[in-house]
Amino acid sequence: MNTRDLYIIENRGEALGVVSEQSSKEEKFQNLTIRPILKLQNDLFIDVFKNYVSKHKNDFYSYSVEKKLLFIENAIQKDIKFRNSLKGMVIGLFTISEYAEYIQNSSNLNKRMMNMLIERLKSNVQIFEFQDLS
Repeated sequence: MNTRDLYIIENRGEALGVVSEQSSKEEKFQNLTIRPILKLQNDLFIDVFKNYVSKHKNDFYSYSVEKKLLFIENAIQKDIKFRNSLKGMVIGLFTISEYAEYIQNSSNLNKRMMNMLIERLKSNVQIFEFQDLS
């Protein structure tokens, strides 16, 4: 294993969720790789989303909670450039072997990744109550 891979694994954190003999390959990859990366990158995802809002929908902060949740989901599902940018923030923290595994089933893993990211941002919706101009 090269220096980059060791650094990534040491600093990314432990598996999140259950990983067992019965877990599918996708579920193992999700819990061993994607979830720890999403947790590590959480603050960055929040700031990236705030920037997205400031550039695309400045009245977002006046929306009801339900409308904010819908906006978060639609932004990630329908804005391909934004989704690809978020995906890159996750893939950039894969090891070489994880990337090799990812490309074998990228479509299903991307769905899992984006669904988890949507839920992560939705669970932080209270952060999006007031526009932070800093």
